[in-house]
Amino acid sequence: MTTDLTIHEYGDPSAPTILLVHGVTEAGTSWPDLVARWQDRWHLLALDLRGHGSSPRFTPDEISRSPEVLVADVLAVLEAQPEPVIVVGHSLGGFLTLRAALARPELVRAVVLEDPAKPAGSVPDPAFVAMNEGFLDAMADTDAEIARMRRETPWSMEEIEAWAACKGDVDRAYIHDGLFLGDHDWEEQFRSLAVPGLLVLPPEAPMAPDLTQVDNPQLRTVVIPGTGHCVRRDQPEAFHAAVDAFLDGVR
Repeated sequence: MTTDLTIHEYGDPSAPTILLVHGVTEAGTSWPDLVARWQDRWHLLALDLRGHGSSPRFTPDEISRSPEVLVADVLAVLEAQPEPVIVVGHSLGGFLTLRAALARPELVRAVVLEDPAKPAGSVPDPAFVAMNEGFLDAMADTDAEIARMRRETPWSMEEIEAWAACKGDVDRAYIHDGLFLGDHDWEEQFRSLAVPGLLVLPPEAPMAPDLTQVDNPQLRTVVIPGTGHCVRRDQPEAFHAAVDAFLDGVR
């Protein structure tokens, strides 16, 4: 299967491949610090999800079944690879990574799930939609938002600029009509994971599964102190200490 998604390629093509799957309103260009750190050791593919970056927009029919379409897109990228790959997903990308690994485990060597988004219904939540629309409206003043993030976060300037640069490329129709993930037994998704997985969480993680209900020897969990939803940006050294050690074990 081929894909019409935009895929950004970094690193050594002869090295093992990692597929990077971003969160909502971001893009494949939103991983600058991670790319800088990994490109000497890994072959990195960072896709623009449908409705993000320079990938195609959603059709009205696709928006009505957006979770299914997005999972199929990730699977199409995986199917195009010559061998199973590691997949790293953040937020929405973490949800899609998990769903892809469950659907086609033979295509996936291992997964890293950075605070994955929790499915919470089959229609968009109006409050969540309004929050995201207001956020994107505010991003029209890019300089002001960059200045705010420099004041309010520990993120590097490279991360802040990449985070800001992709906001104008988001498919607003997707945000308004397609921002939902369906109904799934969240804990069952993690119990069913059949490839090595690392779940990376902040201390306050309302979207995380109830780990007392997840018994899966394939899954490891690490909580990184001093972080919020963007764990790798808030505490990059601690994030990489955990994730790099995991990757070395599945390389």
